[in-house]
This record gives sequence, structure tokens and C-alpha cells, in this order.
Amino acid sequence: MTDPVRCAWAEGDPVMAAYHDAEWGVPLRDGRALWEMLMLEGFQAGLSWRTILHRREGFRAAFAGFDPDAVARFTPADVDRLMADARIIRARAKIEATIGNARAWLAMRDAGEDFAAWAWALAGGKPRQGDGRHVPASTPASEAMSKALKARGFKFVGPVIVYAWMQAVGMVNDHAHDCFRRDQIGG
Repeated sequence: MTDPVRCAWAEGDPVMAAYHDAEWGVPLRDGRALWEMLMLEGFQAGLSWRTILHRREGFRAAFAGFDPDAVARFTPADVDRLMADARIIRARAKIEATIGNARAWLAMRDAGEDFAAWAWALAGGKPRQGDGRHVPASTPASEAMSKALKARGFKFVGPVIVYAWMQAVGMVNDHAHDCFRRDQIGG
């Protein structure tokens, strides 16, 4: 039996293939899970998704399961602890941004804004279908969402990071034209 055709980036690594097959591009509508993915995409800046994905469980352990309430209470001592944690990417600016982003997420929640509903509304409410051949680094939609996130105090949410996040959480279906997941996910 032959393996199904996948997006090229998922080939050759069982962890990447499993993520691709089960998660990438599947519409995610849970606000906390969306926040976690946005934080992981921020850590990816300048690195590969493979590096982040292979450390995801370490990130989850280090960042209290990506519970925004817990992360928002992190102190400078927690930043120092995280800077020494080999399970994650030890970049102070990204760690501090994640703590600040937890506070921004909580501010939205406390103001009555549901993060998932807000993000999906900005994305147009339903998944957009990419052409399956050309994947842009960013789009006008990711630029607008980046600007809106920054206006709410989020950091490490530039348009390229936001577009990668939109792909990961199913706001955009950018599976390759010949990938078996493209039609399964739809648009």
C-alpha cells in the first residue's frame, strides 16, 4: 500500500506527517486552542515548524498547558526558569511576548470578546480555499488580523506569522492541489 500524497513539507518525518494528517488546516474554533497555536507560530519565527512541533509537548509543560490565566501570572522568575528550559525555544522576547499575549487574551475575554469568534469574524467566518499551487507568505487578511491583534496588545503577530497560524487552524485551506487532505477539509 502506498502512502497518500501529502503537502511536501509533511513528507519524511512521522511527527510532521501525523500533524499534517490530523490537525493542519482543520478548522479550530476553541479560543484557548487558537491562542496556543498563535503562540507556537510566534515561537516559530525564524525557525522551522518541524522544530516547534517536535518541542510542542515541552512548550505545553513549560507554559502551564497554555492556560492563559496561568501564563498571565508568570513573573520575571518564570521568565528566567523558561530561559533555562531546554524543552522550548529559549528566546526571551518570545517568552515575554507569550506572557503579554496571555494578558491580552484575558483582557479580550474580560471585555466580553470571545477570541475564537473575534478571530473567525476577521477571517470571514469560514475557511478560505487557497489555490493549492501558490502559497503566499501573507495576505491582506493576515495583514488586517495582524494589525487588529497588535491593536489589542499582542506581540510576535506579524502578517507572516498570522498567515501561518490561519493555515494551521483552518481559516485557510492551503493544502497542495494533489494532497489527500485538501478535499477532505474543503473550504
